[in-house]
Amino acid sequence: MKKKLWLVLMVAFLAAFLAGCTEFNEPIYEDSEGFWNKFIVWPLVSLIIMFKGLLGTYGLAIIAVTILIRLVILPLMIKQVQSSKRMQEIQPEIKALQAKYPSKDAVTQKKYQEEFQQLLKTRNVNPAAGCLPVLVQMPILIGFYHAISRMNATPEIALGDIFGVHLAEPSIILAFIAAAAQFVVLRTGPAMDNPQMKAMMYFMPVMIFAFGTFLPSALTLYWIIGNIISFITNIFMYKPFSKKEEPAAATAAPAAQNRPAQQKPAGTRPATQPKAKKKGGKSGGKKK
Repeated sequence: MKKKLWLVLMVAFLAAFLAGCTEFNEPIYEDSEGFWNKFIVWPLVSLIIMFKGLLGTYGLAIIAVTILIRLVILPLMIKQVQSSKRMQEIQPEIKALQAKYPSKDAVTQKKYQEEFQQLLKTRNVNPAAGCLPVLVQMPILIGFYHAISRMNATPEIALGDIFGVHLAEPSIILAFIAAAAQFVVLRTGPAMDNPQMKAMMYFMPVMIFAFGTFLPSALTLYWIIGNIISFITNIFMYKPFSKKEEPAAATAAPAAQNRPAQQKPAGTRPATQPKAKKKGGKSGGKKK
């Protein structure tokens, strides 16, 4: 039943996404028809226009709205990270179960699933908890992406420039900054602990750089600000730099234990060594 529900949700999300993609380069107005336009794209465009009136330029407005959206979905991101970290913590136990039930026959796999579900229940881990935040925040992020693109296609809206870069035209410099920021985010996130995700660490920055060379700079600016916020989030939640210090601290202790004792200067006598007794009588005299 749960699998069917997730399938329906994914199909609905894909349909909404494709509906927005078909109008990707078309102008956007308040009376634009369609669920995606009325309830996702146009509200975000209105928000950007409002901030433009407050801050003076569309560039600053895009930065402000990007920060605002990221702050709104931050609780969902925290929930997603917590779920991911819990799943990582029980990975050794999951691998032990897989080694215990290596056979692929129906009886063995049934036993494996029963113990696996019991493990999740005992450790209070819900794998689906990491998927729901993604499904909730993705329409917002993709809608914002579409809003900027369609604002660029609307004749009545002049995006202007920021830092000397025209937001309606591509910028290789901003594309490079966006790609570098994406690499840093992946390097400090969960991908660094997952060998299967490490390929993304190199693929995603290259893809973003390629897109940034021909898409409007307004979109590239959105990626840069979003990645900066993601980097700050990773610093506090994943603590990537402290992970590198832990192995060094762990190897320092055994090294200190195996280090030979420091030699004392010559001529000093150990405190526990007794004094040697003199043989014979007093020195300097013979018994007559």
